[in-house]
Parts: sequence; structure tokens; C-alpha cells
Amino acid sequence: ILKMGGFVQAMTERAMISLIEHDATLAKAVIAQEPEVNNLELSIDDQCMRLLALRQPAASDLRFIAVSLKISTDLERMGDLAVNIAQRALGINHEAPLKTYIDLPKMAEETQKMVSMALNALLKRDAEEAKTVCESDDIVDAFYKKVYLDVIALMQKDPSAVSRGVALISVSRHLERIADHATNIAESVIFMVKGTDIRHGGG
Repeated sequence: ILKMGGFVQAMTERAMISLIEHDATLAKAVIAQEPEVNNLELSIDDQCMRLLALRQPAASDLRFIAVSLKISTDLERMGDLAVNIAQRALGINHEAPLKTYIDLPKMAEETQKMVSMALNALLKRDAEEAKTVCESDDIVDAFYKKVYLDVIALMQKDPSAVSRGVALISVSRHLERIADHATNIAESVIFMVKGTDIRHGGG
């Protein structure tokens, strides 16, 4: 799981670099790494199912396996979103940036911080750090709203910016979804450690 998380972290970071630095080669490298993430998800799922069938785990062991299945799904989806960002970068890398991409770099930095903290919380079984990840989701949501409004304003002033603007709104949405999946992982860690389900306001 941590190996898969490391791949996803690297893919997200490289996808954003490919966007900001107009690096088509890097964007293509991100896209090419997707099968590795998919294969890791399949491997994790297979190991979890074998453990459930052969070991009949109970209590904390059962929670760990259930959480592992869910986290691998979240990580696979995060990998897909990183690929989507790289594809957007390829689509506009020949065009001039809109206001140095507004607040997207800051939004990406906060998102990547959440992913790193969520995986660290999993490694240490740290429910408090996981809780901090959940609380950080509001910061990324605020960035998403600001980027959206700023890009819409730019497109209204300059119709030639529409294609770039739509791409940047998509990138911001992908980052926001990655942050959501990091929050899901953090919630899973809290469930694994405390046996408390805090989704949808529970716990």
C-alpha cells in the first residue's frame, strides 16, 4: 500500500510540474505509470482476499484488511486523477500560461501535503494525524473555489483564454478530488485505529 501511495504521490507531483513547466515528456511518463498503480491495486486486493479466506481474521486484523481494500481503491483513483492532470497538461502545453496558473501550484502543494500526511498516519497508525488530514480538506476546497472564480473572470475578459481556462478548472477539480481521496484514507486510518467510523459526520 505504501509503495502504491509513493507512486501516486510522485505521479501527482510530476503531473503538476509537467503542467507548469510545459514538459510533455514528463506528462507522458506519468500516463505510462498508470498500469503499475493498477497492478498494485490488483495485488493488494488478491492478498486481502486470501487472508480473509485462509486466516479468518477478527477484530483489529479484520479492520486492517477491510481498510486496506478501501485504501487501495482510493489510491488507484488518485492515480487516475494524476493521469488526467497530465493529459490536460499535454493539451495546453503549447499555449502561454494564464497568470502563472493562478493558485494551482499552492493548491497542488496543499493536496500533496494531505496525501503525504494520510500515508504517514497509516504507517504510524496515528489517528490524530489522520484527523488533521480531514480538517485540511476545507483548505483545498477553498482553493478550488478561488481558482474556479479567478479562471472564469479571466475567460470573460479574454475569450481566447477559454480552452486554457477550461483545462485549468479541470486540473483544479482533479486536485480537489485527490484531496477527497486523501481524506477517505485518513478516515479509514481512524476506523482502523479506533474502530470508529467518522464518515458522513459519524463518530
